[in-house]
Amino acid sequence: MSTRTSTPAHAADLIRKFENRSARVGVVGLGYVGLPLAVEKARVGFQVVGFDRNPTRVAEVNLGVNYIGDVQDSDLRDLVLEHKRLEATCEWSRLAEMDAVVICVPTPLTRNLTPDLQFVEAATREVARRLRPGQFICLESTTYPGTTEEVMKPLLEATGLREGVDFHLAFSPERVDPGNKRYTTRNTSKVVGAAGGSSLEVALCFYRQTIVEVVPVSSARAAEMVKVFENTFRAVNIALVNELAMLCDRMDLDVWEVLAAAATKPFGIMPFLPGPGVGGHCIPLDPHYLEWKAREFNFNTRFIALAGEINRRMPEFVLAKAMRLLSDHGLGLRAARVLVLGMAYKKDVEDARESPSAEIFQLLVQRGARVEYHDPHVPRYREGDQDLRSQPLTAEVLDAADLVLILTDHSAVDYAFVVEHARLVLDTRNATRGQACRPERVVRL
Repeated sequence: MSTRTSTPAHAADLIRKFENRSARVGVVGLGYVGLPLAVEKARVGFQVVGFDRNPTRVAEVNLGVNYIGDVQDSDLRDLVLEHKRLEATCEWSRLAEMDAVVICVPTPLTRNLTPDLQFVEAATREVARRLRPGQFICLESTTYPGTTEEVMKPLLEATGLREGVDFHLAFSPERVDPGNKRYTTRNTSKVVGAAGGSSLEVALCFYRQTIVEVVPVSSARAAEMVKVFENTFRAVNIALVNELAMLCDRMDLDVWEVLAAAATKPFGIMPFLPGPGVGGHCIPLDPHYLEWKAREFNFNTRFIALAGEINRRMPEFVLAKAMRLLSDHGLGLRAARVLVLGMAYKKDVEDARESPSAEIFQLLVQRGARVEYHDPHVPRYREGDQDLRSQPLTAEVLDAADLVLILTDHSAVDYAFVVEHARLVLDTRNATRGQACRPERVVRL
């Protein structure tokens, strides 16, 4: 896609600052998306200021203390303390100093599964109060197509400044995969779409300083659609294998055997795996953004709605299977001791957002079970008014449990040891595959 040949003065000035790394970069939201981005920008020479409402998080960054698994401790420490290219603040007034501001805030759902843009709107208003000519603003938070132009642009232009002339506005969806050691912020291709004017040229230059491959699209709305489609694609396919797992349970078939055999076909299939539900910030939430927006166009996204329904059924399915398994061994769930392995939503990460483990934990407690958990990545977890701590994975802890429930397949767990010492195991992640010791005690999803 070609860019403009005649570049307005503000855009040309920004591009020059991006290319010589003299631009000051602000990152709003120092979580799983914002902090890695801030580190990457500082690594290549930009002066970066992270903005966050959480004073504890701000203090940790300024001390060089890392709290995100995808950021190297030494990188953060060196950029903050030695090179002094990265700092954090709660002072929103400093947004006026920034040449570029990237917004990386949560986009949750309401109880009715509709978009909740309160954090995007709040961040945009903070930027608008300090907006000056010559700034570049970009949203990275996953959202429905139209948010950048329909929500952010009016708030920013209410200042009297014009998008594409006085300031520049774009959307570039985050593509963070927590725990992925191969694909990081730098080497994951970046889709970029702009609201109009010369904003695309500015946005492309900004991201090309740190990202190996930048992919331009025709508009911010197109870039927003790319992101929600990516996550919807995963949600729909996960729902398909989850439904297959429930059917195989009825038919007394091993879903893992079926999927492994199907994956040997060299064409026309892509492996997805079932589990106790879907978690993290993306898959349980983002497809509903597209589902909600589609109603504006009198369009019913049936695949998305059905996938969400199936995935939300999985915790109850796991609970029912646990109850049946205990019953088959002469035990009831009420007063049973259950050890949950894994509170994080996925393997080898510390992120427990929207984790199906939390829902299953709560369902077990509600039905009278005495529940504890072990997770090497989540040492503490708050459930209601209870402050829970990860239990050591000892032979005594395993033997004391009537049921060990594997909900997250962390690599650090010795599953041969689990199978050897547990009385009964329900494995929802196929973590015990290949464990021949006491197979009669292990049931898989």
